[in-house]
Amino acid sequence: MHNQDFDKYQQAFADLEPFSSTDGSFLGSSLQAQQQREHMRTKVLLELEKVNQRLKSAKAKVTIRESNGSLQLRATLPIKPGDKDTNGTGRKQYNISLNIPANLDGLKTAEEEAYELGKLIARHTFEWNEKYLGNEALKKDFKTIGELLEEFENEYFKTHKRTTKSEHTFFYYFSRTKRFTNNQDLATPENLINSIEKIEKEWARYNAMRAISAFCITFKIEVDLSRFSKMPENNSRNIPSDVEISAGIIKFADYLNNRGNQVNPDVKDSWQLWRWTYGMLATFGLRPRELFINPDIDWWLNEENADMTWKVNKECKTGERQALPLHKEWIADFNLRNPKYLEMLAITISKKDKNNHAEITALTQRVSWWFRKIGLDFKPYDLRHAWAIRAHILGIPIKAAADNLGHSVQVHTQTYQRWFSLDMRKLAINQALSKRDEVELMREENAKLRMENERLKMEIEKLKMEMVYKRS
Repeated sequence: MHNQDFDKYQQAFADLEPFSSTDGSFLGSSLQAQQQREHMRTKVLLELEKVNQRLKSAKAKVTIRESNGSLQLRATLPIKPGDKDTNGTGRKQYNISLNIPANLDGLKTAEEEAYELGKLIARHTFEWNEKYLGNEALKKDFKTIGELLEEFENEYFKTHKRTTKSEHTFFYYFSRTKRFTNNQDLATPENLINSIEKIEKEWARYNAMRAISAFCITFKIEVDLSRFSKMPENNSRNIPSDVEISAGIIKFADYLNNRGNQVNPDVKDSWQLWRWTYGMLATFGLRPRELFINPDIDWWLNEENADMTWKVNKECKTGERQALPLHKEWIADFNLRNPKYLEMLAITISKKDKNNHAEITALTQRVSWWFRKIGLDFKPYDLRHAWAIRAHILGIPIKAAADNLGHSVQVHTQTYQRWFSLDMRKLAINQALSKRDEVELMREENAKLRMENERLKMEIEKLKMEMVYKRS
């Protein structure tokens, strides 16, 4: 997109602050996209009023109207071939569609076409040709998926404010649409549906649907993907216990002791940064990119940060928040406030374009690579799931846990409680039973104390009676 075009669309979004979805689901993303499309439509309609005012001042006898995402020319014209002259005037008002999209570029084109049509009307030279009959638009060939992918970014950001979040979202849509479709296929609803149907794995099919849905909305391809829109219920995960998490961090030091001597001096200490990343993910239940997008390192190391919260930047997936640790002792145990590791983080992200979605994604993929390298049998996101399950076991209210993880109660309930393994359920039940046993023990102790208290009262009464008897 040329800078001038980019500025035009992004300036239209200058007064919009996209609301932060606390729902990472397809629904949450769709609501954000809808908000931005409606904002841009409002801007286009306001600009349309100005265009029509200019046409009126120029006595062009043509106006422009918006209909279903397209712009039409409206004018009183000679009766169209095959149409009836109901008024007997030989003229009638028509809406002419020239397949012009209702966006800022389309307005410019529509205004030019309106002046051209106005001249034909003024000179009495208008004729119903292929262009004005709409036959040219009907004969328009479908483009290939590959051709539309080349235009995808330009068109997408005509209806979305460009931020770190929206860049990442677009990269998600673009990469998955490209991966799961054939570039040579025509961009027809049938071909796009066939691309999704060929995908065997449920989660891959669901993710492809999300991406292709955004692709179709951008290019106004009418297709019904609703039968693919249900989130899969099952997905195998290995959720680590607290003991396994503590054991896992030791594997980073084991790697240091077992690696060979052929190590690049420039990266020989890099394992410490990824161990720190591991500890932060486990302690706070963060999404990996929430450590790399504009981290507030000064706040994390500040002595005034008594609650030891990690500030998630507003450019992250679900907006800004302060995440609290669940096992605060892990901060000391895992040495998470060691300035050396934070300096390594600062240097690493300074080498990257912090607003480049691909580079941030590369960092998060690096985290996964290290998990595999040191032999962990769980993934970075499994630490987030473990945090959610641990919070549930500890009796933390769902709303508080969901807010701390930066998503809705609905997502928390539907997504995270699904991962309760047999071992986790045993742990939860045993802890609950243990608490019950503690309560029963306290009741027994209280009963014993009450009995002892009664016995002592009787002893005192007995002693009082004996004292009275001796005096008498």
